[in-house]
Amino acid sequence: MKEKNVLFLCTGNSARSILAEAIMNRLGKSRYRAYSAGSQPAGKVNPLTRNILRKTNYDVSKLRSKSWDEFATPTAPKLDFVFTVCDDAANEVCPIWPGQPMTAHWGLPDPAKAQGTEAERNLAFADTMRMLTQRIGIFVNLPIDKLSKMSLQKHLDDIGGLRREAPSKQPA
Repeated sequence: MKEKNVLFLCTGNSARSILAEAIMNRLGKSRYRAYSAGSQPAGKVNPLTRNILRKTNYDVSKLRSKSWDEFATPTAPKLDFVFTVCDDAANEVCPIWPGQPMTAHWGLPDPAKAQGTEAERNLAFADTMRMLTQRIGIFVNLPIDKLSKMSLQKHLDDIGGLRREAPSKQPA
């Protein structure tokens, strides 16, 4: 399979989409090349994003907050997939990508908006990273070359529907 290009979009491109880019480039290495961008980029990667990625041995040296306009130029990589990771519930403005790539919405709460202690804010980032790792892990294991476009779209939409599950309580 030829390497496929994946773009993760969000509003600020400082947390969720940056995490997704890093995770996809690790889990999908040699099969997928991930990028991230924002409709209104913050201009810098959130320090807690960099922190959690460093702690889990990701290379953060090339990560940067950038506009989705970079991917609308004639010299930009041809995109095969575009995933928005904005949270519907937060009423954020999510960019809509025109063109031919397959798209899906994988909305997640913005950990950069988490309130509370440093530990609580770090937990929000860890939770977001866990959910993205789960979704991207499922995606990279899909037999995309064997699925019809309609079937693949259903899988992409289903992945976006995965929600955080509370740990089940076992009877004592």
